[in-house]
Amino acid sequence: MSKPVIALMYDFDKTLCTKDMQEYTFIPSVNMEPSDFWGQVGAMAKRTEMDPILAYMYTMLDKARSVHHSIRREDFVSSGKDLELYRGVSTWFDRVNKIGAEQGAVIEHYIISSGLREIIEGSEIKDKFKDIFACEFYYDENGVAVWPKNVVNYTTKTQFLFRINKGIMDITDNAGLNEFKAEDDRRIPFRNMIYVGDGLTDVPCMKLVKINGGYSIAVYKDKKDIAEKLVKDNRVNFVARADYSKASTMEKLVTDIIAKMVAVDKLINR
Repeated sequence: MSKPVIALMYDFDKTLCTKDMQEYTFIPSVNMEPSDFWGQVGAMAKRTEMDPILAYMYTMLDKARSVHHSIRREDFVSSGKDLELYRGVSTWFDRVNKIGAEQGAVIEHYIISSGLREIIEGSEIKDKFKDIFACEFYYDENGVAVWPKNVVNYTTKTQFLFRINKGIMDITDNAGLNEFKAEDDRRIPFRNMIYVGDGLTDVPCMKLVKINGGYSIAVYKDKKDIAEKLVKDNRVNFVARADYSKASTMEKLVTDIIAKMVAVDKLINR
């Protein structure tokens, strides 16, 4: 019998790192405070009826040009080194892989984020993921960012759950994504999925995984009122502090979930 494959899928900002990724390097580089930057993004989205994610990508390019700041791909990637990860994140993925192997499962990690893929690719954990689904810019012949290439907003995140579920990783392959595939033929069933996010922007993914037999975990930094409300509203299964260190509540919780998923897989396939 083949080993079950279990997918752990993560938001990034405030889930694995401590704040929005643009706030570490980019926003200071254009001489702005985070509150002013996000305030302008919100005002632009409302004024123009623009998707907020597109609004932040436009504002990044606009503010960079206004201060003659480089907006090449390598500059965004370079800023990834400045991300501050939550406690234990740097060793989390290898530990969970080992936990899975000890219980007879193969663990795969994915990012599904409205942040920038370029910045994530510059982080110390970039090689820990089987795939990264996030916003990206298109770059011209001079390597300068000119247009959003991929946009991942709060609801479009859910398409990537189905891509992982069906094994359709090419984001240009919409035909394969929408083609009927029996549940038993799908690469990773929803019952073998764990989604980790920090708040309301992750609700569509959290709810979709939960109602299809997987597990959703809402993490929090200091205040857990939003996370607890998600449990109360039946949108997530569990709440945990964003502490990924060894023997943390998060590690114990994921260990138990993996054990249950492996047991269920054995019963289904016996």
